[in-house]
Amino acid sequence: MRALALCLSLLPAPAPACEVALVLAIDVSGSIDAGEYRIQSTGTADALQDPAVAEALLAGQVAITVLHWSGMGQQAVVLPWTRMLSARQIADAATQIRTTPRAYAGSDTAVGQAIDASLALFAQVPDCKRKIIDISGDGPENSGNTARAARSRASAAGVAINAIAIEDLGQSTAITRFYQDWVITRGGFVITSRGLRAYPQAIRQKLLRELEKPAS
Repeated sequence: MRALALCLSLLPAPAPACEVALVLAIDVSGSIDAGEYRIQSTGTADALQDPAVAEALLAGQVAITVLHWSGMGQQAVVLPWTRMLSARQIADAATQIRTTPRAYAGSDTAVGQAIDASLALFAQVPDCKRKIIDISGDGPENSGNTARAARSRASAAGVAINAIAIEDLGQSTAITRFYQDWVITRGGFVITSRGLRAYPQAIRQKLLRELEKPAS
């Protein structure tokens, strides 16, 4: 018995469970120019390495994947599912997000298809407790007209959808309202980025809110 107890004590401790699986769905449609794409990709990469965000990623053993989306049939995974188990893995993921060229350019905005493509990815991470689609965009859906139905499918699967609405400078909230009315799930939220320059702070704020453990 003592020998058995010693052997068991030498076994590695089980890895903490994955708390959150997070799809970062980044708009690369025709309304996003090259400079704006760089702001989104760099802002997302920097947010992952923010000390508070990195701490939350490691504490939750979070799994992250990045999807570029545009028009109908234009959705591409540019970062496969990656478990955030160390500072090195966070840094490597940030570097890949920062340096990956956009998957598409000059096309429409098919929000519903982006949601459905994101939803399908969760089959690869069944052990994660919470599943979240984090979608960003600077325009309403103008192709496919399936956002509402896709939201319903996500909700039925127990997947939450949150959003960053990239608004023009000024007082307009048209994109924010679109995401509130047609995209986010019940209990979800929209962060408004007033122009692309505000995006890095918006994505940091959004990640911290998403990674916070819900009250029991």
